[in-house]
Amino acid sequence: MDLTNRSHHNPSILHVEFSPLNDFMEENDTNSTAGERNSFSCVQIRIPQELFLALGLISLVENILVVVAIFKNRNLHSPMYYFICCLAVSDMLVSVSNVVETIFMLLNDHGLLDVHPGMLRHLDNVIDVMICSSVVSSLSFLCTIAADRYITIFYALRYHSIMTTQRAITIIVVVWLASITSSILFIVYHTDNAVIVCLVTFFCITLVFNAVLYLHMFLLAHLHSRRIVAFNKSRRQSTSMKGAITLTILLGVFILCWGPFFLHLILILTCPTSPFCNCFFRNFNLFLILIICNSLIDPLIYAYRSQELRKTLQELVLCSWCFGV
Repeated sequence: MDLTNRSHHNPSILHVEFSPLNDFMEENDTNSTAGERNSFSCVQIRIPQELFLALGLISLVENILVVVAIFKNRNLHSPMYYFICCLAVSDMLVSVSNVVETIFMLLNDHGLLDVHPGMLRHLDNVIDVMICSSVVSSLSFLCTIAADRYITIFYALRYHSIMTTQRAITIIVVVWLASITSSILFIVYHTDNAVIVCLVTFFCITLVFNAVLYLHMFLLAHLHSRRIVAFNKSRRQSTSMKGAITLTILLGVFILCWGPFFLHLILILTCPTSPFCNCFFRNFNLFLILIICNSLIDPLIYAYRSQELRKTLQELVLCSWCFGV
């Protein structure tokens, strides 16, 4: 099914793929007519392609700045910021796939695109893998950051021996390999509803995992703070809790922005022909905008919550402006 097909207004033709390039080229006119014919039964919010392109470019620039800032500032060379860097890369995958997809659609709208259907299908599959990898890796790195903050709070004196740079890099490699591999398998077997079941199940598992860690962290952190203060490590405890709060904000924004997408998947399984669900399906473009907004908001959260990262980002922006002048 084309879960991100902006041209599909009829939910009965939704498929489990993640980008609409090939189907957009073949079915745009038919689906637009169907959308107009059924528009009396539900309200459908139409979003211009230019808005997708603008938000995609802004979020791409923001996340590139975050990655560069983390690499540039040696004070940010720690496991938590390595994981945040990977989260930014995951957001970049959404931004890049959105920009490429939107450019192809705009070129097609203006009659400037003449590409072989086979090439479009290959490009479509690449974009599918990128978006699916972004979903899986984002959830995985949110869990990884939660585990890192948990270790920092409850095993503060042993943190550097537990979470070494080598182990952090190993975790990052494993997460990316697992994300890419699973995404390829999802696209290969996209006609099976098991793909949707796996994604929804993974989403729910990560939410439960994070909820358990948060509950333990925020309920027992004050008990550990006494022990940490006794060893003159109060600043580390404060920093650790700040990191946990930052992660809570990131996870909350992720749920708000990606929640409608996963609800969409659940409804595909439970009520694909229901009139109510059909109305929900027709506003999928709005859910796509929320997903892109997640990639746009995350860098702002990093900068707001980390003074060191904010300072480095300011330096990068000023340097870019000076060179531009």
